[in-house]
Amino acid sequence: MHLMELSILHQCSRELDICGILIYALSPCSKFLRAQGLAGFLPPALAKLHHLKIIDLNANYLSGNIPQEWASMQLEYLSISTNNLSGPIPTYLGNITTLKIMSIESNQFSGIVPPELGNLVNLEYLILSANNLTGELPDTLTNLNKLTEFRISSNNFTGRIPDIFQTWKQLQKLEIQASGLEGPIPPSISALSNLNELRISDLFGEGSKFPSLHGMTNMSRLLLRSCNIYGPIPPNISDLKQLQILDLSFNKLEGNVPDLGGLQRLDYTFLTSNLLTGNIPEWTKNSTSNIDISYNNFSKSSAPASLCRDGLNLFKSSSGRDNLELLECLDESPCSQDLYSLHINCGGKETTIGRIKYEGDEDSAGPAKYFHVKPNWGFSNTGLFWDITNTPNDYLANNASILAMENSQLYTSARLSPLSITYYARCLANGNYIVKLHFAEIVFRNNISSYSLGRRIFDVYIQEKLALKDFNIENEAQGLDKAVIKNFTAVVTNQVLMIRFHWAGKGTTAAPKRGICGPLVSAISVESDRSPPIDGKIVVGAVVSVLLLIFMILGILWWKGCMGGRISREKELRGLDLQTGFFTYKQIKAATNNFNAANKIGEGGFGSVYKGILLDGTTIAVKQLSSKSKQGSREFVTEIGMVSGLQHPNLVRLFGCCIEREQLLLVYEYMENNSLAHALFVLGPTGGRLKLDWPARHKICAGIARGLAFLHEESTLKIVHRDIKSTNILLDGDLNPKISDFGLAKLYEEENTHISTRIAGTIGYMAPEYALWGFLTYKADVYSFGVVALEIISGKNNMKYRPNENCLCLLDWAMVLQQKGNLGHGLTTKREFDGVGGSRIGV
Repeated sequence: MHLMELSILHQCSRELDICGILIYALSPCSKFLRAQGLAGFLPPALAKLHHLKIIDLNANYLSGNIPQEWASMQLEYLSISTNNLSGPIPTYLGNITTLKIMSIESNQFSGIVPPELGNLVNLEYLILSANNLTGELPDTLTNLNKLTEFRISSNNFTGRIPDIFQTWKQLQKLEIQASGLEGPIPPSISALSNLNELRISDLFGEGSKFPSLHGMTNMSRLLLRSCNIYGPIPPNISDLKQLQILDLSFNKLEGNVPDLGGLQRLDYTFLTSNLLTGNIPEWTKNSTSNIDISYNNFSKSSAPASLCRDGLNLFKSSSGRDNLELLECLDESPCSQDLYSLHINCGGKETTIGRIKYEGDEDSAGPAKYFHVKPNWGFSNTGLFWDITNTPNDYLANNASILAMENSQLYTSARLSPLSITYYARCLANGNYIVKLHFAEIVFRNNISSYSLGRRIFDVYIQEKLALKDFNIENEAQGLDKAVIKNFTAVVTNQVLMIRFHWAGKGTTAAPKRGICGPLVSAISVESDRSPPIDGKIVVGAVVSVLLLIFMILGILWWKGCMGGRISREKELRGLDLQTGFFTYKQIKAATNNFNAANKIGEGGFGSVYKGILLDGTTIAVKQLSSKSKQGSREFVTEIGMVSGLQHPNLVRLFGCCIEREQLLLVYEYMENNSLAHALFVLGPTGGRLKLDWPARHKICAGIARGLAFLHEESTLKIVHRDIKSTNILLDGDLNPKISDFGLAKLYEEENTHISTRIAGTIGYMAPEYALWGFLTYKADVYSFGVVALEIISGKNNMKYRPNENCLCLLDWAMVLQQKGNLGHGLTTKREFDGVGGSRIGV
């Protein structure tokens, strides 16, 4: 149906002109034109309807732009959302000063928001979401002091969120999701005391502490997701008694979770993927609401067994190996055998393609759901379909039509998620895998209607690394109901493979309807690049014979002392209950180009450190310990035992280890900026050193302190590092510090503070009570941190700085300056801190 060909238009023109209808509910013609599959252009002739107050052409297939003739109308209501309109937002819309409601979301409008919209002083609703708008928001929007709803999600704006909210005292709903704007969240947000719904997500740029919500007693829906918010969750959030939905996921929130048990209306709580610590809150086990606290650093709960219930997602909620992993609902039972493949028909029934059986995946999921489908795989789903009534079927997509494609049974169904879903495979044999992800867009329709206007855009992560950014199934497959398969390689080092599909707020927000444009996946195929071991009775006899022969030879060698050290060392390592993977020597050799000298990035008494690149492109650091000495073996075992169970942003991450061919190798994440000592004291190739300004140095000090606080107080295992020094602090690409080298670390026991073994550490950094008398507490690390802090502040090496014969080290000089009352100025020089951190300067 073409809008310009509607015979009813003349009738509507006559009737509307006579009646002068002001209220949408009394306008049958307006109702008729909504969601009618209308194509063509917006008719300029509507401007002749002098008494027309309402235009509602929502959910059609109209194209072009808004006619200039409409600028002369006395409209109060303009809704042209969910169409195919394009071009810039016309400046002449600013002439329709009678407008109260303006909604143009889910179109293809581009360019800037014209400052002329600030003339619409009677505007109550301004809805611009899901377009291609760019630039900064104009300051003239502060004139819109009657606004009650403002939505700009899913656009490409630039710059910070402007501080324009002071005059919007009547605002009740604010949406800024994936708008392209940067943080931090401006403080003027706190002035919006009438807000009942606040949605801000996917902010780039600078982070901020939790914004003040004081006085927002009407708040019922609060979403601050992926906003780079750090620090604790404020306790006064429990004062929001009307709160129904709380989503603070994917931030950097720390500390304990406030008691939200008194919020009787709270139906959904999402705290996914933060840095929260302490015990899992008691109120979560007593609540019947949906709660997701997955991917955090909680410790054990006082009554963990009772925490297992539907609607409470605990997946990866603990950082250490405590009794949380024994929860029946997580079913983290030991693997009985190694597996080499996994095939899942996501959202569908079990099916067979050729000789490959795809396992069924028909569970209805839910907003906070951990589902253990089989002992070897499952999924964790996070998120809520906003703006619609959620039902179990919303998480599954089905296409009843016949699909003309190969292996169509894989694409007649799919798994949907409103935000993030992680599939995980357990018990996989360590090694390299081929991952195939199958997609087909079966929700949107290929017709002339609003159902063809949806844009589904999401990201894919494999092993926590971004594999697909802003992935659009329809674009990749070049159409709807068409299959597309994306191939990847992945490395499994701890018998677990994780694949996450994540919506970052982009795409359409209301087309074809609200709340259905999160990630969608049809099938997953995972295959090892090597064949599984042969299993059959034919080879049993030969295997047994060979094993007997090997044991005899090993026994002889052991008796002669040739193999004792090596076997006992491997036995000690394999006997540990480790949370790390094992690499083969062949993998490490290939990654480091046969330990090429050009890849060497460090060397010390323990051995050498090499940079390497795995087959999947992951950059690693390989630490090579001495295989000849007992000390090297001891530190190897100690370091794995300590680091494998610890996860914290300020502790270096251990990927795995290798013990082969007399090699003792540790595989760590690669730190782009080397060590803190290197940054402070070593000149770069251009004659400068990595320049650290005051904010960068403060950030490094604070990060080290957080890492030590975790080791001493927050971790399940209380640990004293014993060797904190600038060479053992590594810096990533953003100058975030990470404590490394746990070869000398010891478990801290308050009742036994006197060291019973050798005193270990580095002279100049050891606390006197420990170095002289072997008295060891966590304060020894704090003392060492103080020395490192002096080096950071001064830019001078503690052991090499001797300003005169009476001062043997930087610490001596600091004491002299302190006695003179000149500590602050005497330690620093201006040239150390000029400019912007992260660049190099000459010295």
